Amino acid sequence: MKIQTVSIIGLGVLGILFGHHLSKKMPKENLRIIADKNRVERYEKEHVYCNGDKCDFNYVTPEQACEPADLIIFAVKYEGLKAAVDAVKNHVGENTIILSALNGITSEAVIAERYGMDKLLYCVAQGMDAVKVGNQLTYDHMGMLCFGDREPGVLSEQAKRIAAFFDETEFPYEIIPEMYKRLWSKFMLNVGVNQTVAVYQSNYGEIHRDGEARDTMVAAMKEVMVLANKEGIHLTEADIDYWLGVLSKLSPEGKPSMAQDVEAKRYSEVELFAGTVVALGKKHGIATPINQKLYEKIKLIESQY
Repeated sequence: MKIQTVSIIGLGVLGILFGHHLSKKMPKENLRIIADKNRVERYEKEHVYCNGDKCDFNYVTPEQACEPADLIIFAVKYEGLKAAVDAVKNHVGENTIILSALNGITSEAVIAERYGMDKLLYCVAQGMDAVKVGNQLTYDHMGMLCFGDREPGVLSEQAKRIAAFFDETEFPYEIIPEMYKRLWSKFMLNVGVNQTVAVYQSNYGEIHRDGEARDTMVAAMKEVMVLANKEGIHLTEADIDYWLGVLSKLSPEGKPSMAQDVEAKRYSEVELFAGTVVALGKKHGIATPINQKLYEKIKLIESQY
């Protein structure tokens, strides 16, 4: 069954990136951006821009009746996930496939509680260096979606359908054989780079250079590596090296979402990152001093808003 209709919920960095690309590759009515009435009114009044282009989006509210989507992409922040799960209910049908581009290692389980794990593939977004200020998004590298089945084996029909659609729409992607491991690996990256750049209130250029910030980032990632292995996920130094290679290609002026949150005086996903690491450390009796320090520093920054 060919994917023809796509619904995206969340119009932050990822929602704009993916939505703007797809809006140029498929009929407007087949791409739906789900948002509440107040957000829709703001988007239509102020518009949304991607690298200077005004995005021509088809907005729908959660209450609007519609045909189920063939593909739903979750692109909200974690704190908005439960509301988003409710908001997409009119878009979920028998053959709908769901991808979650959220950070962390738990969003798929939250979505599956409502709609069933059989509708989901594991997914991570990586390689983008976009910065969003107000209604303006700019980027040098769009990045890609990596997706796949939880366990290695025969490629599912769902994965084949998404790959065919992404090929048709020239959407950058990669199918990952061990997707659950990649989910943890990306979590390891986020814990290191997102929190470090936020604490140093800098950009990717800060962690491209040898020095205290880069050392902090790598040390935070190594704490996740140790804990992942305790959880049965085999991460190694090679996984860290892979992500350092990905980071090296990003614009030095770009910055991850948490740094953008701190800059805009928004509350961050620190509980999702260091909060999770510290809790896992206590579970396994393993010290996590770097993540504990990052947690405390980010909480201190947020307390001064």
